[in-house]
Amino acid sequence: MKSLVLIIILAFLAVGAVINVSAQTLGSSYFLEGSTYRHQLNPAFMGERNYISIPMLGNINIGANSNVGLSDFVYKFNDPTNKYDLTTFMSSTVGRDEFLEKLNTTNRVNANVGLTILSAGFYAWGGFNTIELGLKSNTSSNLPYELFNFMKTGMDQDVYHIKNFAASSNSYVELALGHARKITDKLTVGTKLKLLAGAANFDAKIDQMDVTLTGDKWEVMANGTLNAAVSSGYFKTKSDNPGEISGFDYDTPGIGGYGAGADFGATYQLREDLTLSASVLDLGFISWKNNLKGATHNDEPFIFDGFNNIAVKPEDGDPNSVDTQFDNTRDDLEDLTKFYDEGKSSRTTMLATTVNLGAEYILPFYDKLSVGLLSTTRINKPYTWTKAMLAANVRPLHWLDASVNYSYSTFGSSLGWILNLHPKGFTFFVGSDYMFTKVNPQFLPVNDLNTNICLGFNITFGQKRN
Repeated sequence: MKSLVLIIILAFLAVGAVINVSAQTLGSSYFLEGSTYRHQLNPAFMGERNYISIPMLGNINIGANSNVGLSDFVYKFNDPTNKYDLTTFMSSTVGRDEFLEKLNTTNRVNANVGLTILSAGFYAWGGFNTIELGLKSNTSSNLPYELFNFMKTGMDQDVYHIKNFAASSNSYVELALGHARKITDKLTVGTKLKLLAGAANFDAKIDQMDVTLTGDKWEVMANGTLNAAVSSGYFKTKSDNPGEISGFDYDTPGIGGYGAGADFGATYQLREDLTLSASVLDLGFISWKNNLKGATHNDEPFIFDGFNNIAVKPEDGDPNSVDTQFDNTRDDLEDLTKFYDEGKSSRTTMLATTVNLGAEYILPFYDKLSVGLLSTTRINKPYTWTKAMLAANVRPLHWLDASVNYSYSTFGSSLGWILNLHPKGFTFFVGSDYMFTKVNPQFLPVNDLNTNICLGFNITFGQKRN
């Protein structure tokens, strides 16, 4: 990794390529009784049959969420004589207002990839039991409007106050043991206990950055912290400025920390046609044994030359390519954000906790059709987000169910769907919580980066239970 600043800027400067990991399964499957991995959304959901996953193929979920998109940062050249068809927001051919009016006060990217390595579920001991081994990785990034205002407006404004400039990434392996059982005819409860092995954790934030124009240069005062926890990891520092972090490396991969977590859930059949449900997921922590600390020197300013290497000069007849412009932007942002080595310490981080509240109503005129309402809140300050989903679910055959839904969240609105086949002997599902309609030639969403795809294949056996 060239620089720890990449943790903060990668999601935005390469917004079309950001993909991360989250082992939670498809939200569109929440109300489908035949869905194999509903218990990942609520541990009180019991399986239709015993199952075992095909290793690495049982539940794959790749996706990302944002309130900005590729079209906010990449533009077409207006001059047909230019060598390149596209340019970035830093080009002089892109107007300030044209770019900035598309942005939010806080511009976010949360990206997730979920991989279930191995999973099994079976009925025993008075209930339904699950065993899972999976990989989780969550990356979140916040970039404030004022940062992009500084980048684009430059010397047309003398002072900039940039706040809440932050990013974090957390990756770990999880072994989960779950049990769900009926307490009464109406009430079902479930829980999962988790053992966690941490792979890597990064957290970088600048609470306040004041940038003031002095002559033809910028004077910068910043207040920020940096934490990086990886087994055998170490900071690289600059020889010409002792202590200033220039990058990060590690000797050999390994386990960086250990932790534990738990999920809790319940369902209650209020009436024959109405079921309520709730769950709290990922209550837990990881204790990191090799945490590297960094901080800004907020007692003295430093000089920043400005964003000088990004300029696109159409008059030269050979403007930089989009890739080169993003690389130069990254290099200049590295010069703007200076962290200094503060030594090592132990550190404990909390998991990002998810709260689900659901209600499902079976329609009176067709008992194989239902509507469901699901509220989801991801608690992970300062990256907390919420989502509300309205779903229509149909079960026309005993081995087939499907759902279509509309949701509105911190990241905007979206359409979702899932098709689930579950005859005797196997299950196969495919779906998406966030459908996109316009892509670039690399098949990346052009507008807000809200997209995911989830699929899986599993073997089932035993008597059907519900």
